[in-house]
Amino acid sequence: MWVRVCGHYITVLLDPNSYDVVLDDTVSLDFRQYAQVLKQRIFNLRLPNHNPDTERAWMEQHFQGPSLARLSSSMHLHLQTLLREEERSCSQAEWRQDGLFSLCYSLLFRAGYLTLFGTEKSNNVTELAAVYKEFRMFDGLLTKLARSTLKQEEKRTACLSPEQLWKLLSPAWLSRGKGSESRDHGSESSSWQQSYLSHLQREGVDTEMQRRAMLLQLWATQGNTGPAAFWLLGFLLTHPEAMRAVKEELRGLALQEDCSLQHHLLDTLEHHSTPVFDSVLSETLRLTAAALITREVIQDTTLRLASGQEYHLRQGDRVCLFPFLSPQMDPQIHHNPQTFQYDRFLNTDGTEKNKFYKDGERLKYYTMLWGADNNMCVGRHFAVSAIKQFAFMVLSRLDLELCDPTATVPPVNPSRYGFGLLQPEGDLEVHYRLKTLH
Repeated sequence: MWVRVCGHYITVLLDPNSYDVVLDDTVSLDFRQYAQVLKQRIFNLRLPNHNPDTERAWMEQHFQGPSLARLSSSMHLHLQTLLREEERSCSQAEWRQDGLFSLCYSLLFRAGYLTLFGTEKSNNVTELAAVYKEFRMFDGLLTKLARSTLKQEEKRTACLSPEQLWKLLSPAWLSRGKGSESRDHGSESSSWQQSYLSHLQREGVDTEMQRRAMLLQLWATQGNTGPAAFWLLGFLLTHPEAMRAVKEELRGLALQEDCSLQHHLLDTLEHHSTPVFDSVLSETLRLTAAALITREVIQDTTLRLASGQEYHLRQGDRVCLFPFLSPQMDPQIHHNPQTFQYDRFLNTDGTEKNKFYKDGERLKYYTMLWGADNNMCVGRHFAVSAIKQFAFMVLSRLDLELCDPTATVPPVNPSRYGFGLLQPEGDLEVHYRLKTLH
C-alpha cells in the first residue's frame, strides 16, 4: 500500500517475507537521510561527517563480550543499591503504593544512567533526580518534536529541557573545553560515556555537538527499558497464570543454586536458561515494540516482492516497514494477536518456539523486536539483561500486587507508535511491601 503524507509518497510494505528486499538494498534505499532529519528535529544535532558503520563497530565493541559482562555487572550493582533504598521505605507490615510505570521507569532509568553516564558525583541523589525529571519532560515531547507538532506553550519546555540535560550530561573536562587526553585519570577514564566522547572526537565532532549527542545516546539507551519492564510486570500482574509460571521458574533457579537469588542473581541468570521468562518478554515486546523502519528512495528502483509482484519506487519517495502490524499483529501468524499469551514462544516441551508460518511457509521474521540482520539493535543483550535482572529482583524481594485486583493494563498512548516501545496512557496502580523470608 502507499500513502501521501506531508507531500511525500510513502510505500508501506507489510509482507514480512519481502522485508529483506528493503533491508538489503543499500544502493537505491538509504536510512541515513531520514535519520539525520530526526536527529536535527529532536536533538538539534548535526553530524555532517557521521559514519554509521564506524559508530556501529564502536557500539559492538562496548555492548558485546567482556564489555557487556562489565556493563551488566555494573547495572546489577546499581539496581541492587536503588532497590535497597526503595526497601528502606517499606516494611513487611505496611504496603507502599505507586504507579507501576513510574516505579519501573524511575528505577531502571537511574540504574542505567549510573551505569553508562555516571561518575562518582552522579550518586548525588538530587542530581540523579534532576536528570530523570528533565528526561521525562523531554521524552514526553519527543514525538511532537519529531513530527513538528509542538503547541505554542510546549515550545519553551522543548528548548529548555534539552539545554538542561546537555549541561547535566557533560563531564567537567568537556565543559572546560579540554580533550579527553588531558583529563585526570580515575573512574571516568574507563566509563562508557568517556569512551563514546573519545569516539566522537576522533570523528571530528565539535564540543557543542558532543553535548547534544550525549542526549541522543541517553534516549537510545534508557528510553525503552523502563517501559518494557512496566508492560512485562503489568501483563504478569493481570494474568495470574503467567505470574505463577514465572515465579515457579524463579523458585526453580533458587533450588538449582541452593541459595537465595537476592545474593547471586546475576551469576544464576548467566548460567541457567529461563525459557518461561524469555517467552513472557518476547510476548510483551510483540505487543508493545512498534518502531517504524524508514528508507529514502535515492534513485528510481523496482521493489520485487516474494510473491512476484513488482512496485516502482521513485527517487524522493519513501518506503516503510511497520513490523508491529505485520508480522507481530498478523492473525495468520499469531493466533489472537491482540491477546497476551505468556507461552506463545514456548514449545510443548518447554523449549523456545521459533518456528512460525504463514500460508504454509516458514517465516524468517515472525517478530522484529530489535530490528534485523545488520540493522539489529546492538544494545539488545544489555537491555534484556537489565529487564530480566530488574523483574527477578522485584519478584524475589517484594510482594507486588494490583491495588484493584480487577484492573487491566492501561491502553497505549497512540502518539508513541513509530518510536520504539509503546508507553501507556495513564498508569497501573500497585502496592508493594518487603517479602517475608522463610
